[in-house]
Amino acid sequence: MAETTGATLPKGFRSAELGWPELHRIPRPPHRIPVLGDVIGSHVRSPLQDSMRFGRQLGPIFRRRAFGKEIVFVWGADLAAELADETRFAKHVGLGVANLRPVAGDGLFTAYNHEPNWQLAHDVLAPGFSREAMEGYHPMMLAVAERLTDRWDAERAAGRAVDVPADMTKLTLETIARTGFGHDFGSFERSRPHPFVTAMVGTLTYAQRLNVLPAPLAPVVLRGATRRNAADMAYLNRTVDALVAARRGSTGEGDLLDRMLETAHPETGERLTPENIRRQVITFLVAGHETTSGALSFALHYLSRHPGIAARARAEVDRVWGGTARPGYDQVAKLRYVRRILDESLRLWPTAPAFAREAREDTVLGGVHPMRRGAWTLVLTTMLHRDPDVWGADAEAFDPDRFDAQAVRSRPGHTFKPFGTGARACIGRQFALHEATLVLGLLLRRYELRPEPGYRLRIAERLTLMPEGLRLHLDERVPAPDSARDRPVIRSAD
Repeated sequence: MAETTGATLPKGFRSAELGWPELHRIPRPPHRIPVLGDVIGSHVRSPLQDSMRFGRQLGPIFRRRAFGKEIVFVWGADLAAELADETRFAKHVGLGVANLRPVAGDGLFTAYNHEPNWQLAHDVLAPGFSREAMEGYHPMMLAVAERLTDRWDAERAAGRAVDVPADMTKLTLETIARTGFGHDFGSFERSRPHPFVTAMVGTLTYAQRLNVLPAPLAPVVLRGATRRNAADMAYLNRTVDALVAARRGSTGEGDLLDRMLETAHPETGERLTPENIRRQVITFLVAGHETTSGALSFALHYLSRHPGIAARARAEVDRVWGGTARPGYDQVAKLRYVRRILDESLRLWPTAPAFAREAREDTVLGGVHPMRRGAWTLVLTTMLHRDPDVWGADAEAFDPDRFDAQAVRSRPGHTFKPFGTGARACIGRQFALHEATLVLGLLLRRYELRPEPGYRLRIAERLTLMPEGLRLHLDERVPAPDSARDRPVIRSAD
C-alpha cells in the first residue's frame, strides 16, 4: 500500500491539533493542567488502563493531552468500522510502534506505509502461512508443547504452582524460533529467562516509557534506561545475525528464514536485503511470541476461574481427540469451543491493545469530526471489545458463547480486532490461533487448573498486555461429568 498522494507527511509525533481542525468538539478530561495536560488520575505504568477509564467516562471518541502531546482515542464500534475503511484510512505508525523502529526498522510491523520493504516482505512471506506450511509446522508445535507439559508434570509432582506468563513465553518463543528459523533457544532448560526475552522485554518497556514522558525530559529521566535499551538492541541484533549466518552455511529448512534468504518476489524478482532480513526476523521473534504468550496466559487465567467452562472444554477435547496421543493438524480446528475461549480472552484483553489509523485524504469521521490528511487516531481495542451497544450490558463478563457461529453472524463487522485491521493486519494470525488452540487443548486434557487464593487479575503493560503475577496450581485430570456439556453459569470477567 503506497503512501497517500501529495507531499510526504512529516515524521515523528504529530499532535492532534495539527490534524483535527475542530478538536474542541471532542470531549476531554475535565481537569487539564497547563503544560502538564490531563495528568490527574494518570499512572506512568498503566497508560492503557487509564485511557480505558477515561473512555468509559467520556464516550466513544475522546482526547487526552500530556506534556504537549494531544491524542484522539476512538472506541465506538461505528467509528471503528469507519476507520477500517482502507479507501479512506491506513495504518499509522506512531507512539510505541515508532519507538521500536531503532531495532525493527522497516519490518512488517514497524514499517511506514511508503516504505517498499513491508509489501515485498509480505508477498514473499505470505506463503509461509498457507495451510500446507502450517501443516508442516504442526509437529514442531507439538514437540515444544510436550516440553512444556514435561515441565508442568514435574512442577505438579513437586506440589509447586507454575508461573504461567513465564512458561507461556518460553513455549511461544521456542515455537516461533523452531518453526520459523530452525533455532532452539533452550528456554525450558533454563532457570531464568533467555537473554533474548530479557532484551525483548527491555525494548518493549522502554518504548512504552517513551510514550508517557515529555521529549525534553526523556534523555535525562531515562539516561540509564537508554543505555540499557542500546545494549538490549545490540544483543537482539547479535543474536539474529548469528542465527542468519548459521543458516547461510547450512542446508535449507523450507521455513520462514529460507523464504527470506532464497525467495524473490514472484512478480518483480526483488529480494530482501540482509539488513531487512535481520529486521524481519526480530519482528517475527518478538511479535510472534509476545502476543501469543499473553493470549494463552489470559485464557488460562479465565479457565482457572470458570471451572464449568473448563469442564465443557475438556469434554470437547475428549470427544474430538479421543485417545489420540498426538492430535493431528485437522483435529485442532475441530476444537470450536476451545477456540471460543481463546477468542473471548482476546476480546477482554487483546494482547495488542490498540492500533492507530490515519486519514489518507481530508475527510470527516462520523459525519462530525473533520480530519486533515495524515491526521490519526488510536483505536482502543480493549474498549471496542467492550462496547455495550455490540456486546451487551454484560460486556465485562467472560462468556465464550459470544463466539458461537450464530452470535458472530449477528454482530456487525469490524467489532472484533485483536490482530489489527486492513492490509497491515497481523500476517501470523492463523499461526498464532492454531498454536494457542493446540496448547489449550493439550493442557485442558492433562490438568485441572486452580488459581492461587486471593489472586486478582493485574495487567502488566509493555506495549503488549500480560497478566501480572499469574500462578496456577495443577491437579491431575479427573474425568468430566456428563453435565459438563451443559452451558455453564457465567461469572464476572475477573
